[in-house]
Amino acid sequence: ADPNIQDKETYSQDLRAELNELYTRQSQLAPLAEAVLQGQITQVLAEIGLTSGGQPIPNVWYHSTRLPWALIVSPRERIEQTANISLNMDLTVDEHAILESNIDKSLNTSTLVVPIGGVGVYPTMVARTTNFEWLLNTIAHEWIHNYLMFAPLGLMYTENPETRTINETTASIAGDEIGRLVLEKFYPERISASPTTLQLVSASFDIPDPDDIPRPVFDFREQMYITRVNADLLLAEGKIDEAEAYMEERRQVFLRNGYLLRKINQAYFAFHGAYADAPGGAAGEDPIGPAVRQLREQSESLTDFVNTIRWITTLDELQEELNQ
Repeated sequence: ADPNIQDKETYSQDLRAELNELYTRQSQLAPLAEAVLQGQITQVLAEIGLTSGGQPIPNVWYHSTRLPWALIVSPRERIEQTANISLNMDLTVDEHAILESNIDKSLNTSTLVVPIGGVGVYPTMVARTTNFEWLLNTIAHEWIHNYLMFAPLGLMYTENPETRTINETTASIAGDEIGRLVLEKFYPERISASPTTLQLVSASFDIPDPDDIPRPVFDFREQMYITRVNADLLLAEGKIDEAEAYMEERRQVFLRNGYLLRKINQAYFAFHGAYADAPGGAAGEDPIGPAVRQLREQSESLTDFVNTIRWITTLDELQEELNQ
């Protein structure tokens, strides 16, 4: 955004008109496109055995649409999601900030309004996107949430943080695998190329110009992991103010590296830390993510993994299953 533009409505009028035309076109194509993707995901689910008589329960049914914002609330003294409240999708960032500030002052909490990728209602709601692979993964992710509702892991989603993390991590792992299978079966031409192998670079013996020295790529997940671990340590020592100051300092580091994070606080980690399908990141040292990933590795198939973990709701139960 250009702060020098005073009349933003007039300046963006043509762009907004074009965007509205594209949304209209999208709405016209959506029923057919959604039906095609639903059918393709259903076919893959049948092939891997996550169906009953070839029929997924429930049927794969989703709609791409604008999604509400989510207001996440955590205590200040620890990282734990105690509330997730849907907000009007038309609220502005300034209104988010005012709402967060008012709640924090009134309840002495840590809050954050975050965007979400999908909602596991039925039919599921999935955010609009141009990233086709992400779309497939998210449709499958939200269907897994629906599937888990027929077992304790879904029914007890809101009972405690452990259950929520197991549930979200399972949905992320399974959703990504199912999405990849759909991509390979129906859209192989859209599979991303393998990442380029990095080559070592030798510096000359002369004193180099600092601007010419290759710098390591900023690893978002690693740096967020470090931030979470250190924040947890400070909070465990009762140093709430120090932890919050540290998280703000770290936010500035992310900002300087191109990640426009409005806040990093307890609520940020309470929300993002539940998605522990990959090492590192906002989950920090939470043992649930590694345990879920280990169970997936030990399982003979994705179907075996999902049908085993759907009956598990705590870390103790998960570790007991791993030790069998």
